[in-house]
Amino acid sequence: MSLATYNGAGLRRDPGFLRRMWAMVVKEFVQMRRDRMTFATMIMVPVLQLVLFGYAINTDPKHMPTAVLTRDDGPLTRAVLTAMKNTDYFDFRQQVHDPDELDRLIRSGTVQFAIEIPASFERDVRRGDRPSILVIADATDPVATGTAIAAVQGVIDTALRRELRGPDAAVAATPAPFQITLQRRYNPEGITQYNIVPGLLGVVLTMTMMMFTALAVTREIERGTMESLLSMPIKPVEIMIGKIAPFVLIGLVQMTIILLAAHYLFGVPILGSVPLLITLSTLFAASNLAVGYTFSTVAQNQLQAVQMTFFFFLPNFLLSGFAFPFRGMPQWAQWIGEVLPLTHFIRIVRGIALKGNGFADMQVDVLALFIFMIVAMGLALLRFRRTLD
Repeated sequence: MSLATYNGAGLRRDPGFLRRMWAMVVKEFVQMRRDRMTFATMIMVPVLQLVLFGYAINTDPKHMPTAVLTRDDGPLTRAVLTAMKNTDYFDFRQQVHDPDELDRLIRSGTVQFAIEIPASFERDVRRGDRPSILVIADATDPVATGTAIAAVQGVIDTALRRELRGPDAAVAATPAPFQITLQRRYNPEGITQYNIVPGLLGVVLTMTMMMFTALAVTREIERGTMESLLSMPIKPVEIMIGKIAPFVLIGLVQMTIILLAAHYLFGVPILGSVPLLITLSTLFAASNLAVGYTFSTVAQNQLQAVQMTFFFFLPNFLLSGFAFPFRGMPQWAQWIGEVLPLTHFIRIVRGIALKGNGFADMQVDVLALFIFMIVAMGLALLRFRRTLD
Protein backbone atom coordinates (compact mmCIF):
# COMPACT_ATOMS: atom_id res chain seq x y z
CA MET A 1 0.00 0.00 0.00
CA SER A 2 1.45 3.36 -1.02
CA LEU A 3 2.15 5.79 1.77
CA ALA A 4 1.86 8.81 -0.55
CA THR A 5 -0.24 11.70 0.74
CA TYR A 6 -2.72 13.84 -1.15
CA ASN A 7 -3.61 17.49 -0.92
CA GLY A 8 -7.09 18.90 -0.61
CA ALA A 9 -7.69 18.90 -4.39
CA GLY A 10 -6.95 15.20 -4.61
CA LEU A 11 -3.58 15.67 -6.34
CA ARG A 12 -0.73 13.50 -5.21
CA ARG A 13 1.98 15.33 -3.32
CA ASP A 14 5.37 14.51 -4.72
CA PRO A 15 8.39 16.55 -3.64
CA GLY A 16 10.36 15.29 -6.69
CA PHE A 17 7.80 16.48 -9.25
CA LEU A 18 9.42 19.83 -10.02
CA ARG A 19 12.89 18.32 -10.14
CA ARG A 20 11.87 15.65 -12.65
CA MET A 21 9.90 18.15 -14.73
CA TRP A 22 12.90 20.48 -14.85
CA ALA A 23 15.10 17.58 -15.91
CA MET A 24 12.75 16.89 -18.82
CA VAL A 25 12.83 20.55 -19.85
CA VAL A 26 16.63 20.57 -19.79
CA LYS A 27 16.67 17.31 -21.75
CA GLU A 28 14.48 18.82 -24.48
CA PHE A 29 16.72 21.86 -24.78
CA VAL A 30 19.76 19.62 -25.10
CA GLN A 31 17.98 17.59 -27.76
CA MET A 32 17.04 20.78 -29.58
CA ARG A 33 20.64 21.97 -29.49
CA ARG A 34 21.81 18.70 -31.00
CA ASP A 35 19.16 18.75 -33.72
CA ARG A 36 20.24 22.05 -35.23
CA MET A 37 18.19 21.62 -38.37
CA THR A 38 14.92 21.49 -36.44
CA PHE A 39 15.94 24.47 -34.33
CA ALA A 40 16.90 26.42 -37.45
CA THR A 41 13.58 25.53 -39.05
CA MET A 42 11.60 26.87 -36.09
CA ILE A 43 13.53 30.16 -36.17
CA MET A 44 14.23 30.70 -39.86
CA VAL A 45 10.90 29.71 -41.41
CA PRO A 46 8.96 32.55 -39.70
CA VAL A 47 11.78 34.97 -40.56
CA LEU A 48 11.80 33.80 -44.18
CA GLN A 49 8.05 34.15 -44.47
CA LEU A 50 8.14 37.59 -42.87
CA VAL A 51 10.80 38.83 -45.29
CA LEU A 52 9.21 37.36 -48.41
CA PHE A 53 5.65 38.42 -47.64
CA GLY A 54 6.66 41.78 -46.24
CA TYR A 55 9.19 42.89 -48.84
CA ALA A 56 8.94 40.71 -51.95
CA ILE A 57 5.20 40.25 -52.50
CA ASN A 58 3.37 42.95 -54.44
CA THR A 59 0.12 42.45 -56.32
CA ASP A 60 0.35 45.86 -58.01
CA PRO A 61 3.48 45.61 -60.19
CA LYS A 62 4.89 48.79 -61.73
CA HIS A 63 7.65 49.70 -64.16
CA MET A 64 6.76 46.75 -66.38
CA PRO A 65 8.92 46.33 -69.49
CA THR A 66 7.27 47.85 -72.54
CA ALA A 67 8.18 47.94 -76.21
CA VAL A 68 7.15 50.82 -78.47
CA LEU A 69 6.57 51.04 -82.21
CA THR A 70 6.13 54.68 -83.23
CA ARG A 71 5.21 55.54 -86.80
CA ASP A 72 4.77 59.20 -85.87
CA ASP A 73 7.43 61.04 -83.88
CA GLY A 74 5.66 64.34 -83.33
CA PRO A 75 5.20 66.23 -80.05
CA LEU A 76 1.77 64.67 -79.45
CA THR A 77 3.27 61.18 -79.68
CA ARG A 78 5.91 62.12 -77.15
CA ALA A 79 3.23 63.61 -74.91
CA VAL A 80 1.22 60.37 -74.93
CA LEU A 81 4.28 58.24 -74.17
CA THR A 82 5.33 60.59 -71.37
CA ALA A 83 1.87 60.44 -69.85
CA MET A 84 1.95 56.63 -69.92
CA LYS A 85 5.40 56.57 -68.36
CA ASN A 86 4.27 58.96 -65.62
CA THR A 87 1.71 56.39 -64.47
CA ASP A 88 4.73 54.34 -63.24
CA TYR A 89 3.28 51.21 -64.80
CA PHE A 90 5.24 51.32 -68.07
CA ASP A 91 8.99 51.18 -68.51
CA PHE A 92 9.88 51.79 -72.17
CA ARG A 93 12.87 49.53 -72.74
CA GLN A 94 12.80 48.79 -76.45
CA GLN A 95 12.06 50.85 -79.55
CA VAL A 96 11.20 48.56 -82.46
CA HIS A 97 10.52 49.24 -86.11
CA ASP A 98 8.58 46.15 -87.15
CA PRO A 99 5.20 44.79 -85.95
CA ASP A 100 6.58 41.26 -86.17
CA GLU A 101 9.32 42.15 -83.71
CA LEU A 102 6.68 43.63 -81.42
CA ASP A 103 4.74 40.36 -81.54
CA ARG A 104 7.90 38.34 -80.90
CA LEU A 105 8.77 40.33 -77.79
CA ILE A 106 5.28 39.85 -76.37
CA ARG A 107 5.17 36.15 -77.23
CA SER A 108 8.56 35.41 -75.67
CA GLY A 109 7.68 37.29 -72.48
CA THR A 110 10.52 39.77 -72.90
CA VAL A 111 8.05 42.62 -72.44
CA GLN A 112 4.70 42.78 -70.66
CA PHE A 113 3.23 45.52 -72.86
CA ALA A 114 3.65 46.73 -76.42
CA ILE A 115 2.45 50.08 -77.79
CA GLU A 116 1.99 50.97 -81.44
CA ILE A 117 1.32 54.57 -82.46
CA PRO A 118 0.05 54.90 -86.04
CA ALA A 119 1.43 57.09 -88.80
CA SER A 120 0.01 60.62 -89.07
CA PHE A 121 -1.17 60.37 -85.47
CA GLU A 122 -0.58 64.05 -84.74
CA ARG A 123 -2.27 65.23 -87.90
CA ASP A 124 -5.34 63.08 -87.27
CA VAL A 125 -5.64 64.29 -83.68
CA ARG A 126 -5.52 67.95 -84.70
CA ARG A 127 -8.11 67.31 -87.40
CA GLY A 128 -10.42 65.65 -84.89
CA ASP A 129 -10.32 62.22 -86.59
CA ARG A 130 -9.75 60.40 -83.27
CA PRO A 131 -6.91 58.05 -84.30
CA SER A 132 -6.37 54.83 -82.41
CA ILE A 133 -3.31 53.77 -80.38
CA LEU A 134 -2.79 50.02 -80.08
CA VAL A 135 -1.85 48.72 -76.60
CA ILE A 136 -1.01 45.02 -76.41
CA ALA A 137 -0.86 43.33 -73.00
CA ASP A 138 0.50 39.91 -72.16
CA ALA A 139 -2.53 38.82 -70.11
CA THR A 140 -1.33 35.34 -69.17
CA ASP A 141 -1.23 36.73 -65.63
CA PRO A 142 -4.36 38.90 -65.24
CA VAL A 143 -3.25 40.21 -61.84
CA ALA A 144 -0.01 41.59 -63.25
CA THR A 145 -1.67 43.62 -65.99
CA GLY A 146 -5.07 44.50 -64.54
CA THR A 147 -4.18 47.75 -62.77
CA ALA A 148 -1.90 48.93 -65.58
CA ILE A 149 -4.67 48.40 -68.12
CA ALA A 150 -7.02 50.47 -65.99
CA ALA A 151 -4.41 53.23 -65.77
CA VAL A 152 -4.15 53.40 -69.57
CA GLN A 153 -7.71 54.63 -69.82
CA GLY A 154 -6.87 57.74 -67.83
CA VAL A 155 -4.08 58.69 -70.21
CA ILE A 156 -6.62 59.95 -72.76
CA ASP A 157 -7.81 62.68 -70.43
CA THR A 158 -4.39 63.99 -69.42
CA ALA A 159 -1.92 63.32 -72.20
CA LEU A 160 -2.65 66.14 -74.62
CA ARG A 161 -3.91 68.98 -72.44
CA ARG A 162 -0.60 70.84 -72.54
CA GLU A 163 -0.07 70.28 -76.27
CA LEU A 164 -3.51 71.13 -77.63
CA ARG A 165 -3.84 74.87 -77.08
CA GLY A 166 -4.94 77.86 -79.07
CA PRO A 167 -6.67 76.76 -82.29
CA ASP A 168 -6.48 73.13 -81.15
CA ALA A 169 -8.20 73.78 -77.82
CA ALA A 170 -11.52 72.65 -79.26
CA VAL A 171 -10.00 69.26 -80.03
CA ALA A 172 -8.77 68.90 -76.45
CA ALA A 173 -12.24 69.69 -75.17
CA THR A 174 -13.74 66.67 -76.94
CA PRO A 175 -14.35 63.58 -74.77
CA ALA A 176 -11.54 61.61 -76.47
CA PRO A 177 -9.13 63.24 -78.95
CA PHE A 178 -7.75 59.74 -79.63
CA GLN A 179 -8.75 56.16 -78.87
CA ILE A 180 -6.95 53.28 -77.23
CA THR A 181 -7.40 49.84 -78.75
CA LEU A 182 -6.53 47.30 -76.09
CA GLN A 183 -5.56 43.73 -76.88
CA ARG A 184 -5.37 41.32 -73.95
CA ARG A 185 -3.47 38.52 -75.61
CA TYR A 186 -3.43 34.85 -74.57
CA ASN A 187 -6.09 35.31 -71.89
CA PRO A 188 -8.47 38.02 -73.07
CA GLU A 189 -11.21 37.10 -70.59
CA GLY A 190 -8.84 37.15 -67.62
CA ILE A 191 -9.68 33.59 -66.57
CA THR A 192 -7.72 32.75 -63.44
CA GLN A 193 -7.56 29.01 -64.20
CA TYR A 194 -5.57 29.72 -67.37
CA ASN A 195 -2.87 31.23 -65.20
CA ILE A 196 -2.98 29.01 -62.11
CA VAL A 197 -3.53 25.50 -63.47
CA PRO A 198 -0.52 25.38 -65.87
CA GLY A 199 1.71 26.74 -63.12
CA LEU A 200 0.35 24.11 -60.75
CA LEU A 201 2.13 21.50 -62.85
CA GLY A 202 5.47 22.98 -61.83
CA VAL A 203 4.47 23.34 -58.17
CA VAL A 204 3.36 19.71 -57.89
CA LEU A 205 6.49 18.40 -59.60
CA THR A 206 8.73 20.55 -57.39
CA MET A 207 7.13 19.38 -54.17
CA THR A 208 6.81 15.67 -54.94
CA MET A 209 9.98 15.02 -56.95
CA MET A 210 12.31 16.76 -54.53
CA MET A 211 10.75 15.46 -51.32
CA PHE A 212 10.29 11.83 -52.35
CA THR A 213 13.83 11.58 -53.67
CA ALA A 214 15.31 13.09 -50.51
CA LEU A 215 13.31 10.66 -48.37
CA ALA A 216 14.12 7.62 -50.47
CA VAL A 217 17.87 8.13 -50.32
CA THR A 218 17.89 9.19 -46.66
CA ARG A 219 15.91 6.05 -45.81
CA GLU A 220 18.65 3.96 -47.44
CA ILE A 221 21.26 5.71 -45.31
CA GLU A 222 19.28 5.27 -42.08
CA ARG A 223 18.77 1.57 -42.70
CA GLY A 224 22.41 1.01 -43.61
CA THR A 225 21.62 -0.37 -47.06
CA MET A 226 23.49 2.43 -48.80
CA GLU A 227 26.79 1.03 -47.54
CA SER A 228 25.83 -2.31 -49.07
CA LEU A 229 25.26 -0.59 -52.40
CA LEU A 230 28.64 1.11 -52.21
CA SER A 231 30.38 -2.17 -51.52
CA MET A 232 29.15 -3.44 -54.87
CA PRO A 233 30.93 -2.64 -58.18
CA ILE A 234 28.72 0.37 -58.90
CA LYS A 235 29.66 4.01 -59.29
CA PRO A 236 28.03 6.93 -57.42
CA VAL A 237 26.68 8.42 -60.67
CA GLU A 238 25.04 5.07 -61.47
CA ILE A 239 23.44 5.00 -58.03
CA MET A 240 22.14 8.55 -58.50
CA ILE A 241 20.67 7.85 -61.94
CA GLY A 242 19.16 4.60 -60.69
CA LYS A 243 17.53 6.43 -57.80
CA ILE A 244 16.26 9.30 -59.95
CA ALA A 245 14.93 7.37 -62.97
CA PRO A 246 11.86 5.79 -61.29
CA PHE A 247 10.74 9.16 -59.99
CA VAL A 248 10.99 10.64 -63.49
CA LEU A 249 8.42 8.08 -64.58
CA ILE A 250 6.23 8.98 -61.60
CA GLY A 251 6.57 12.63 -62.59
CA LEU A 252 5.37 11.79 -66.10
CA VAL A 253 2.27 10.15 -64.62
CA GLN A 254 1.61 13.23 -62.46
CA MET A 255 2.12 15.51 -65.43
CA THR A 256 -0.31 13.50 -67.56
CA ILE A 257 -3.00 13.68 -64.87
CA ILE A 258 -2.59 17.44 -64.40
CA LEU A 259 -2.57 18.21 -68.13
CA LEU A 260 -5.67 16.10 -68.77
CA ALA A 261 -7.47 17.76 -65.86
CA ALA A 262 -6.33 21.22 -66.99
CA HIS A 263 -7.65 20.70 -70.50
CA TYR A 264 -10.84 18.75 -69.90
CA LEU A 265 -11.94 19.97 -66.48
CA PHE A 266 -10.78 23.59 -66.50
CA GLY A 267 -10.77 24.24 -70.24
CA VAL A 268 -7.14 25.38 -70.36
CA PRO A 269 -6.00 25.43 -74.00
CA ILE A 270 -2.79 23.67 -74.98
CA LEU A 271 -1.82 25.51 -78.15
CA GLY A 272 1.80 24.40 -78.40
CA SER A 273 3.57 21.09 -78.85
CA VAL A 274 2.67 18.46 -76.26
CA PRO A 275 5.87 16.42 -76.94
CA LEU A 276 7.93 19.57 -76.35
CA LEU A 277 6.08 20.18 -73.10
CA ILE A 278 6.71 16.59 -71.97
CA THR A 279 10.41 16.85 -72.83
CA LEU A 280 10.91 20.09 -70.94
CA SER A 281 8.84 18.83 -68.01
CA THR A 282 11.20 15.85 -67.80
CA LEU A 283 14.14 18.25 -67.71
CA PHE A 284 12.46 20.20 -64.92
CA ALA A 285 11.67 17.04 -62.94
CA ALA A 286 15.29 15.89 -63.25
CA SER A 287 16.45 19.26 -61.88
CA ASN A 288 14.30 18.90 -58.77
CA LEU A 289 15.29 15.28 -58.33
CA ALA A 290 18.93 16.32 -58.32
CA VAL A 291 18.18 18.91 -55.62
CA GLY A 292 16.38 16.28 -53.54
CA TYR A 293 19.29 13.90 -53.96
CA THR A 294 21.69 16.61 -52.77
CA PHE A 295 19.56 17.24 -49.69
CA SER A 296 19.57 13.53 -48.91
CA THR A 297 23.37 13.52 -48.72
CA VAL A 298 23.33 16.43 -46.27
CA ALA A 299 20.43 15.38 -44.03
CA GLN A 300 21.09 12.97 -41.18
CA ASN A 301 17.54 11.63 -41.09
CA GLN A 302 14.25 11.83 -42.95
CA LEU A 303 12.90 14.66 -40.81
CA GLN A 304 15.84 16.85 -41.72
CA ALA A 305 15.38 15.97 -45.39
CA VAL A 306 11.77 17.18 -45.26
CA GLN A 307 12.82 20.38 -43.49
CA MET A 308 15.46 21.13 -46.11
CA THR A 309 13.06 20.57 -48.98
CA PHE A 310 10.61 22.99 -47.36
CA PHE A 311 13.30 25.68 -47.23
CA PHE A 312 13.80 25.23 -50.98
CA PHE A 313 10.12 24.91 -51.85
CA LEU A 314 8.96 28.08 -50.07
CA PRO A 315 11.06 30.55 -52.14
CA ASN A 316 10.13 28.64 -55.29
CA PHE A 317 6.44 28.99 -54.49
CA LEU A 318 6.57 32.69 -53.58
CA LEU A 319 9.23 34.06 -55.95
CA SER A 320 8.54 32.15 -59.17
CA GLY A 321 5.52 34.12 -60.34
CA PHE A 322 3.08 31.31 -59.57
CA ALA A 323 1.22 32.88 -56.66
CA PHE A 324 2.16 36.55 -57.15
CA PRO A 325 3.21 38.64 -60.17
CA PHE A 326 6.92 38.15 -60.81
CA ARG A 327 7.47 41.69 -62.08
CA GLY A 328 5.82 43.12 -58.99
CA MET A 329 8.70 41.96 -56.80
CA PRO A 330 11.71 44.16 -56.00
CA GLN A 331 14.85 43.66 -58.05
CA TRP A 332 16.68 41.58 -55.43
CA ALA A 333 13.73 39.18 -55.23
CA GLN A 334 13.64 38.87 -59.02
CA TRP A 335 17.35 37.99 -59.04
CA ILE A 336 16.67 35.19 -56.57
CA GLY A 337 13.67 34.08 -58.59
CA GLU A 338 15.75 33.85 -61.77
CA VAL A 339 17.97 31.27 -60.08
CA LEU A 340 15.05 29.03 -59.11
CA PRO A 341 13.97 26.37 -61.63
CA LEU A 342 10.24 26.83 -61.02
CA THR A 343 10.41 30.40 -62.34
CA HIS A 344 11.63 29.26 -65.74
CA PHE A 345 9.38 26.22 -65.93
CA ILE A 346 6.25 28.28 -65.24
CA ARG A 347 7.20 30.57 -68.13
CA ILE A 348 7.75 27.51 -70.32
CA VAL A 349 4.48 25.75 -69.51
CA ARG A 350 2.40 28.92 -69.77
CA GLY A 351 4.13 29.81 -73.02
CA ILE A 352 3.45 26.43 -74.60
CA ALA A 353 -0.10 26.10 -73.30
CA LEU A 354 -1.41 29.66 -73.75
CA LYS A 355 0.84 31.18 -76.43
CA GLY A 356 1.75 28.17 -78.54
CA ASN A 357 5.44 28.94 -78.11
CA GLY A 358 8.10 26.84 -79.76
CA PHE A 359 11.62 26.09 -78.62
CA ALA A 360 12.98 29.27 -80.22
CA ASP A 361 10.71 31.42 -78.03
CA MET A 362 11.94 29.79 -74.80
CA GLN A 363 15.67 29.33 -75.35
CA VAL A 364 16.73 31.42 -72.36
CA ASP A 365 14.46 29.60 -69.92
CA VAL A 366 15.40 26.16 -71.29
CA LEU A 367 19.09 27.01 -71.00
CA ALA A 368 18.60 28.21 -67.43
CA LEU A 369 16.85 24.95 -66.52
CA PHE A 370 19.59 22.87 -68.12
CA ILE A 371 22.37 24.75 -66.32
CA PHE A 372 20.54 24.40 -63.01
CA MET A 373 20.16 20.64 -63.54
CA ILE A 374 23.87 20.20 -64.35
CA VAL A 375 24.95 22.23 -61.29
CA ALA A 376 22.53 20.37 -59.00
CA MET A 377 23.69 16.97 -60.23
CA GLY A 378 27.33 18.00 -59.87
CA LEU A 379 26.76 19.08 -56.28
CA ALA A 380 24.88 15.86 -55.56
CA LEU A 381 27.74 13.70 -56.84
CA LEU A 382 30.36 15.80 -55.06
CA ARG A 383 28.53 15.64 -51.75
CA PHE A 384 27.76 11.95 -52.20
CA ARG A 385 31.44 11.09 -52.57
CA ARG A 386 32.41 13.17 -49.56
CA THR A 387 29.88 11.60 -47.24
CA LEU A 388 29.59 8.00 -48.35
CA ASP A 389 32.73 7.00 -50.27
